[in-house]
Amino acid sequence: MDNNTIMKIALQQSAYDCCCAPEDFLSTRSNVHVSAASDRARRYLELPHICNLVSYGTNIVVTGREDLLPEIARLIDRVSAIENCFETPGIYPLNRILERVGAQICFMADYFLPDIDAVFRYDQGCNGDLEIRMMEADEFSALYLPEWKNALCADRKHLDRLGAGAFHNGKLVGLAGCSADCDTMWQIGVDVLPEYRRQGIASALTNRLARETFERGFVPFYCAAWSNVKSVRNAIRSGFRPGWVEATAKSDTYIENMMKKG
Repeated sequence: MDNNTIMKIALQQSAYDCCCAPEDFLSTRSNVHVSAASDRARRYLELPHICNLVSYGTNIVVTGREDLLPEIARLIDRVSAIENCFETPGIYPLNRILERVGAQICFMADYFLPDIDAVFRYDQGCNGDLEIRMMEADEFSALYLPEWKNALCADRKHLDRLGAGAFHNGKLVGLAGCSADCDTMWQIGVDVLPEYRRQGIASALTNRLARETFERGFVPFYCAAWSNVKSVRNAIRSGFRPGWVEATAKSDTYIENMMKKG
């Protein structure tokens, strides 16, 4: 597998998610599509979308409610630069459109794809006192705990496929987990106990799990909120590079409940 193949797989997956064609992300013009449920979309997506913006850097692909798309398309056409649609110059007027249906932009995320050379060239490792062990799904049952909430998802246990654990004197101190979110791509999340951070454990686990994911015939991918600097740094150190960005709207009720949960 090479980087071109990885990009083609990612574009196809985004096309399933956005009810469009892979080439729509490479067009010189932005485009809009009515969102619909799909059994080929990422399995954690709640479809259909109210509004979701996706960019691989060339244009913006919007998928969402049919009644909102004409006005959103006009807004995007008025914005001078793609980047402005994912920042306050574009988000504020977009929210004014969304508020009429009781929604607003909720998630703004960077998605990272592996650079095949960087992943297999990684040699930083971590503290020699630590043992890194691969873990299968049947070893996760007792690990659905708050400290491992990024590595594993209690709401979607059936998707958790593979893990890499860092052990210190027999104690699990770091965990990276892979979720089978798509037919071709597995998403990696990672957690390290606070007292063991800043020792290279997160990147060592993320990289090891990325390699194992390739060995099993899937493309690993990694997601971080734009404001999560630590997570973005970990993605880069582990051999990942920016692939695409998304801004996703949710209902006001969804957002209120999310904030209450902390």
